[in-house]
Amino acid sequence: MYQIRLAISTLSLFFFSTVILQAQSTIFGYVKDIDTNKAVEFVSVYAKGTSYATETDKYGEYSLTIPSGENLTLVFSRIGYVETDMRLDAMKANQKRNININLAPEVSDVDVTIRTSKIEDVGMVVEEVTELKKLPTASGNFESILPHIALGTSGGTGGELSSQYNVRGGNYDENLVYINDFEIFRPQLIRASQQEGLSFPNIDLIRDVSFSSGGFESKYGDKMSSVLDIRYKRPDRFAASVSGSFLGGSAHIEGSKRLGKNAYNKLRYLVGARYKTTRYLLGSLDVQGEYIPDFSDLQSYISYDISKSLQLGVLTNYNRSKFRFTPRERVSASGLFTQVLQLTTIFEGREVNDYENAMAGVSLTFIPEKDKNPLFLKLLASYYDNYESERFDLLGFYRLSQVEFDLEGEGSVNEVAVLGVGTQQLYARNRLKYTIANTELRGGYELQVSDRANHFFQFGVKYQQEDIDDRLSEWERIDSAGYSLPFDENEVLVNDLIKSNNQINSYRIQAYFQDSYNILKANSYELKLNGGVRVHHWSFNGETKISPRFQIFYRPLKSGKEITYKIAGGLYYQPPFYRDIRRISGTINEDISAQRSMHLVAGLSYDFDWKRISRKKFRLISEIYYKKLDNLISYEIDNVRIRYSGENDASGYVAGLDLRLNGEFVPGAESWLNLSILQARESLNDVQHLKFVQGQEEPEQVDYVPRPTDQFFNLSLFFQDYLPKNKDFKMSLNLSFGSGLPFGQRGNNQIYRNTFRYKNYQRVDIGFSYQLWDESKRQTKPYHFLRSTQQAYLSFEVFNLLQIANVGSNTWIKTIGNQQYAIPNFLTSRRINLRFRVDF
Repeated sequence: MYQIRLAISTLSLFFFSTVILQAQSTIFGYVKDIDTNKAVEFVSVYAKGTSYATETDKYGEYSLTIPSGENLTLVFSRIGYVETDMRLDAMKANQKRNININLAPEVSDVDVTIRTSKIEDVGMVVEEVTELKKLPTASGNFESILPHIALGTSGGTGGELSSQYNVRGGNYDENLVYINDFEIFRPQLIRASQQEGLSFPNIDLIRDVSFSSGGFESKYGDKMSSVLDIRYKRPDRFAASVSGSFLGGSAHIEGSKRLGKNAYNKLRYLVGARYKTTRYLLGSLDVQGEYIPDFSDLQSYISYDISKSLQLGVLTNYNRSKFRFTPRERVSASGLFTQVLQLTTIFEGREVNDYENAMAGVSLTFIPEKDKNPLFLKLLASYYDNYESERFDLLGFYRLSQVEFDLEGEGSVNEVAVLGVGTQQLYARNRLKYTIANTELRGGYELQVSDRANHFFQFGVKYQQEDIDDRLSEWERIDSAGYSLPFDENEVLVNDLIKSNNQINSYRIQAYFQDSYNILKANSYELKLNGGVRVHHWSFNGETKISPRFQIFYRPLKSGKEITYKIAGGLYYQPPFYRDIRRISGTINEDISAQRSMHLVAGLSYDFDWKRISRKKFRLISEIYYKKLDNLISYEIDNVRIRYSGENDASGYVAGLDLRLNGEFVPGAESWLNLSILQARESLNDVQHLKFVQGQEEPEQVDYVPRPTDQFFNLSLFFQDYLPKNKDFKMSLNLSFGSGLPFGQRGNNQIYRNTFRYKNYQRVDIGFSYQLWDESKRQTKPYHFLRSTQQAYLSFEVFNLLQIANVGSNTWIKTIGNQQYAIPNFLTSRRINLRFRVDF
């Protein structure tokens, strides 16, 4: 309880924390090339898990001040060389020690994290994933972790079953995802979170992740909200893992093998397979029936060092998701004690959704051996093949009534009035096929101006071909009290009739250039200036957009405090993809234009000591931002389905504040706390918006209304703890709270737009794990049945611990009097999961 109280107290204490000085020691020495015996400059030297870092000068020499009395791991890292770790025993106060290192050259595909200076860590949130694997998540997808580690990120309306996420008032389609520099594309037809399968990132294969919530560099693509940059491992030795739970399982294998006479001719391989089924979770939904979800994928990343300067990489993925559902009955109620609405529905029919996609990417990286002004060139080519289909014919016989509870008797439910009786039929035969092929050349060149200043120029050119074949056939029929709605004496009318067949072939040409200028004035300041520009041309509408972007980072060195200030911004265009240009009717808008967002971000990163809690530093990141939005394509969200208008018919803005604190609230167990406040507003062109004000008879005119992603407050906490006398017993707590997202009346969401809100999203997931085995126990337990493994643990997880009924969307019921009632569709209830994992 004491540790939990300390964790909670951070909300009020971290702004007033002071830096407590400690006794220090010094290590110094030189770094040389093991083959040529020449000095190696710009080698990053840092103590792992701390903020203590430096780099070698042109003579290969370095000096680093470190805390005394601690066992540390020193890391020596530079592009083109094998990263070297060294265990350093605790040193006495004011002690000095000489450590000289010889680095072995190695081919790099620019995946190695280069820590040229401390200021480099501030542009994006960078995290390793070792601890994040223990986070209890219902979806099993990596993206479910992002709200806990990334600034301004929330889970959206899909809730715990979805891997979709919103960033600073944007929707899911506004986010970029890269894996080893390959841009990742995702399914388009998914309507509800229970249909979602496995997302592309496989956490067993990930080395580290970088995330930017806005104001990112020109080298990243054309989206308006965020970029997630994932790097897969480059293994040097064999390792494997196997895990399983009530929700599926996974396995992976990795390693390296020397091929050829030279030591650098290495083949490295990563292979991962996953299977997921949410049938157990879906049994807690209010719609009862037979759920058969089957999701699986297989992916690999294989690289081969052809020479010291040339490396080949191949990334492949095959993903199959099949969701079959036969509903039987639904009984759900909503409202207060004074007026409770109950919807009872008996179903006929079936739903079958099938998503199949494959991807293959090849990269060739060239890094010539140069003592000065290093450069790299990287050629990438990838191909995506996607097939998606959704087929359903569902007939629901519903009865909507007002009920009251017999609180004095047996607690029975009594029907007071019948508000609507009828039939709702939903029909769809939709199919989407698309292929995306692209080729890209990237490069970088470092120009050393002086010992304390350098430029790093980067450029890229990309060609992308897109072929889309879409067939839509869907409608809804409502029969209320024997009358088909909308009612016509001469014919039977249906709602939301969409019939279309679209084929689109287009190409895109993209290019960027940027320069990062770094200046270091000893004992004064460190400054990084990044400026660049992107160009995007799309053949479909003949439009070319130019996006200038900038970043400024400043770190004063005189104060002794580890604070870095940041200002970033620019123009971020988002040229449409297929669903953006498709109107609600299914027709294509050939005059569509790119959406635009102007970013302005200011913030700071502060590493500070909090000795009462932990000996390791905490990090506080704070950012304020403003985004001016225009040329928007308006949309509405139903569960996870984004329905675009297909027109550039809106403008708006987003403003907010993000805070993140991470550190070891419990020694040896890192935790993250995220807090976000935002306001997202929009205005439809040529529409005078109105809203009802309590106490006024006439509605009030307003210039802006809430966007569908307007979530005023969001809080996420990932907290870890363990038993003080037995660290094998650990606890992981995942807490999420978000204010309700807005929505509007179905079919009438223009003038009175997004006037209602869902209830607040509140959820607590908790996991208890016991480490059955660790390789450090081999000497004390040489005959343990798990002795051949590296580590193994068993987890007991409780999803939705407090059993809160969160809402994912609404079912709209219309009566013969043309009244509409919104009945909430609740997300999953409390469920228990058992999970095991073995690492080899």
